[in-house]
Amino acid sequence: MTDILADTMPRQQAAAALTPGIHMTDAANKRLKARYASERRFKMIGLSAILFSLTALAILMFTIASNGFTAFRQTHVRLDLQLSAEQIAPAGTTDVRKIMQGNYGAIILDALQKKFPDVQSRGERRRLQALVSAGAESQIGRMIVADPSLIGQTISVWLPTSSDIDMFVKRQVDTTAPEEERRVKDSQVRWLDSLKASGDLDLQFNLRFFTGADSREPELVGVWGGVVGSFYTLLVTLLVAFPLGIMAAIYLEEFAPKNHWTELIEVNINNLAAVPSIVYGLLGLAVFIGFFGMPRSAPFVGGLVLALMSLPVMIIASRAALRAVPPSIRQAALGLGASPLQVVLHHVLPLAMPGILTGTIIAMAHALGETAPLLMIGMVAFIVDIPTTPVDAATVLPVQIFMWADSSERGFVEKTSAAIIVLLVFLLLMNLAAILLRKKFERRW
Repeated sequence: MTDILADTMPRQQAAAALTPGIHMTDAANKRLKARYASERRFKMIGLSAILFSLTALAILMFTIASNGFTAFRQTHVRLDLQLSAEQIAPAGTTDVRKIMQGNYGAIILDALQKKFPDVQSRGERRRLQALVSAGAESQIGRMIVADPSLIGQTISVWLPTSSDIDMFVKRQVDTTAPEEERRVKDSQVRWLDSLKASGDLDLQFNLRFFTGADSREPELVGVWGGVVGSFYTLLVTLLVAFPLGIMAAIYLEEFAPKNHWTELIEVNINNLAAVPSIVYGLLGLAVFIGFFGMPRSAPFVGGLVLALMSLPVMIIASRAALRAVPPSIRQAALGLGASPLQVVLHHVLPLAMPGILTGTIIAMAHALGETAPLLMIGMVAFIVDIPTTPVDAATVLPVQIFMWADSSERGFVEKTSAAIIVLLVFLLLMNLAAILLRKKFERRW
């Protein structure tokens, strides 16, 4: 009767339609109204909390995107370079080291002076050369090493500008400030306007940001070194933590006796999942580097530290997935003559694997964003080479972001935000993979 009334009329009217009694007194109606008011307040508080969280998240994402979006484009200037043999490979040398040490700065300055022949004083020539990035010289050297037939020719090539010029062109600095307060002087502004009018100044896709490694120059930095270091670190973490976590979860959930020692182990695993990550960094510093003498700033050591940190989370997630398998599966397999180990390996573990994989991916995504434990084992070092093995010196993407955020140059501000965008994309992809795995293999009992 009560359900029928609740479906056809509001709850207050349904309550009024009930048989008069102790619940229909004025005091009861007053308490009922108070409960409904409390329910409405609770809903409003919950909705306000959600709106506040979404607003804060939207402001954060907008700030990161607005600061970092411009880093995906880099200002380039087109110059006609005369690659004379006297300045690059005197006496016809073919030594790569000597070719890389060619006088490319003079070649770039000559090409700039051909565009602006009225520049004569030393100070103006220095400002003119400052239009182009210092890394342009090594770029030309690599081009000639790759194709020595360019020596003696005049080629047209796009070269990156310096960070100050890049920031000025993108209007990331105050372009209306007096000349004394600007790093880009009026003469350089005139040259930039002339280059832009002739089509020799352009904003191009910043491929170097995705393929390069770290650098002291903001216009030359890239995230690829950090991405490769993060890949090796997570690979070691997965290879160590995943099998250990599953085996520990199977033993504790399926085979371990229920006694005080088991309860003590379970409590400690739950506590270890809440230990601050920097404690694991101190542990890795003392054990792996101090005791075993492993190399500092290596993804192998970083992976071991993150594996220790992720192991409790994986054990807890795996135990929850194993516990979710109905007991009837185990009883049916035992009834057909399977041993306890066969029941687990052939029936329970495959059915629990979607939940285990979901928990593992979430734990790995958490490990990818960790910085504090990796700082303790020296992965904050300045590494300009791309690592090729897990034992090479390397850094990871979160640490690289930390280092760029500590730099004072204005160009590193946008590079920091752009690297955060790359890291967030990786995290979103990993969480998306976890959701897809859960949807694909999810079973309802």
